[in-house]
Amino acid sequence: MKNITAILLVIFSTVCWAQEKKNDTLAAVNLNEIIVIGKKTPLNLKQPKSLTSVEDYLMGSSKMNMIKRGAYAWEPTINNMSTERTVITIDGMRIFGACTDKMDPVTSYVEISNLSEATVASGQQASCHGATIGGSIDLKRNQYKHRKNGWNGSLSSGYESNNQQKIIGAALGYTDSTFFAHVDFMHRDAENYKAGNEKEINFSQFTKYNISANAGYFIDKKNVLETSIIYDKAVNVGYPALPMDVLLAEAKIISLSYKYIPDSGVISDWETKGYFNTITHKMDDTKRPAVPIHMDMPGWSDTYGFYSKIKGKHENHEFLADLNSFYNKAVAEMTMYPADLTENLMFMYTWPDVRTLYNGLSLEDNITISPETILRISTNLGFHSNTVANDFGLQSLRIFYPEMNATQNRFLKSLSGNYTKNAGKLELGFGLAYAERAPSVSEGYGFYLYNSNDFYDYIGNPNLKNEKAVEGNLSFGFKNSRLTSKVTASYFHISNYIIGKIDPKILPMTIGASGVKIYDAINYASIFNTDFNLEYFFLQNWNIKTQIAYSLGKDDQENDLPFISPLRYYAGIEFKKEKINAGIFASGNLAQNNFAKVYGQIKAPDYLIFNINAGYSFNWNQNKIKAQTGIENIFDKYYATFSDWNKIPRMGRNAFINLTYSFH
Repeated sequence: MKNITAILLVIFSTVCWAQEKKNDTLAAVNLNEIIVIGKKTPLNLKQPKSLTSVEDYLMGSSKMNMIKRGAYAWEPTINNMSTERTVITIDGMRIFGACTDKMDPVTSYVEISNLSEATVASGQQASCHGATIGGSIDLKRNQYKHRKNGWNGSLSSGYESNNQQKIIGAALGYTDSTFFAHVDFMHRDAENYKAGNEKEINFSQFTKYNISANAGYFIDKKNVLETSIIYDKAVNVGYPALPMDVLLAEAKIISLSYKYIPDSGVISDWETKGYFNTITHKMDDTKRPAVPIHMDMPGWSDTYGFYSKIKGKHENHEFLADLNSFYNKAVAEMTMYPADLTENLMFMYTWPDVRTLYNGLSLEDNITISPETILRISTNLGFHSNTVANDFGLQSLRIFYPEMNATQNRFLKSLSGNYTKNAGKLELGFGLAYAERAPSVSEGYGFYLYNSNDFYDYIGNPNLKNEKAVEGNLSFGFKNSRLTSKVTASYFHISNYIIGKIDPKILPMTIGASGVKIYDAINYASIFNTDFNLEYFFLQNWNIKTQIAYSLGKDDQENDLPFISPLRYYAGIEFKKEKINAGIFASGNLAQNNFAKVYGQIKAPDYLIFNINAGYSFNWNQNKIKAQTGIENIFDKYYATFSDWNKIPRMGRNAFINLTYSFH
């Protein structure tokens, strides 16, 4: 019955009020695959929940899902492909986590209060400083140089009932004709959350601090010099889906950029940036009961990089050239402390000081064939080199690969073309692409990495070939004064698909592990994705939103791939009038009938939850105060989704209140 109710709700929100009174005379709009959300107005103040997490915000894209291992730092996937097959940047900067269990994704280092927009690109629709197959995300922080002169700032606070999360934030900035500066602070502290029916999920607490600052100087009207800093620190982070928690996750990110913006000419924008970031991650099992053997598992990742990006226009060509490079050092260790103090400690490198050098050039040309037709051509050429710098780690890997070299060089290539045709209110687009990617540090050089989802230790394979993908995509859109809708579909045929294969000859290291898997390449895998998005404005102050997505992934033996989303849906009705907003939303999945049993996955049942929210903003002494409140999972549903690690249930009923005071 609940499935029928949910489907009827989605259909109703799709077809209701679908009759348009008059023909629209708006010019055709290019509805491309890049999803840009939020401009001008602070992004957090546009959300039904202004102090939500970045991960919740990104879930607004039908291309996105999140693999959840707890209440904090979810791993983003694009087109049902995890972080090995995607590229995630902050303001164009490459950043790599220091955790072998992916407990520190790049998205965890940005807060909603300092985020201006996020560009989610499907497949080869955009290039963000590196080779990708599934797609890319660029998280762009607020650009305060565009604010009006004078002081500006805000104070914010929030509370959530389910996990007693306390949120406090503050921001302060100054802008004049030659100088701008801004600093943003956010603190979150949460206890264990409760799933439906008041079931407490132990080890789901977290505490986080985030500071984001930038400053710039206008050399003249055409030249700007800017520096920025991000400091993010999370402590006492519980991961109920994993056998260990996190004692410390810390990121330090700094950059210096120069931007040239001419008034006229072929070049319209030229930015050059140098950056450095260092990530520290320390796992902790001391608070877990009945630990067979205590382990310390710290990791470090340092990245130095730069890019120089030129945008321009000449006749019917809009072009972009991006020269980029980074150098990364990744080290992870494991020390085991036997219960018998007379026994020796056991130590090994799980990432044996792997140095990665990448140099790449991206070129893109948007050719206006006619006012209605655009052809986009892009290519990416890159040199990728891995070197194992630690002799002890190198000798450990040579136990399995006696002939392996310390250095492995690769050339990575991609090429794509997209054709878009506008016909009044209609848009049709299609494209073809070819892309390659190198194995990740874990896939190439990981040493006994325990996967708590399938209970196997994983060992990397430095002899892996590049993954190669052929992609086809298709889109159809319709837009008028009230209705915006779009259907997209993409198909990826991935050769040399990297995945773990059981090796019965090798004994596991982890107590209780089922065995050992070696990263290897199967002949191919295929992933199909399709989604439908609709937004309709009616009765002046009302709008409805609908999103439906379906995916299917198979390997070369017709086995289902892991973490492929079943049909999922979202529908909502919103009311916005001047200072008041309110809405009710429903979201859910159908049952995951195509689950990856061969790869250790279990079936996820269907679910349907409802959320409601309301907000009011008002002026106070020429400044603004905004209050938002709501209830998530109104009916306290107990559920877990296909992307919840070990089927850890999600949060039950949660009431929240957010307050923001801003001045300028």
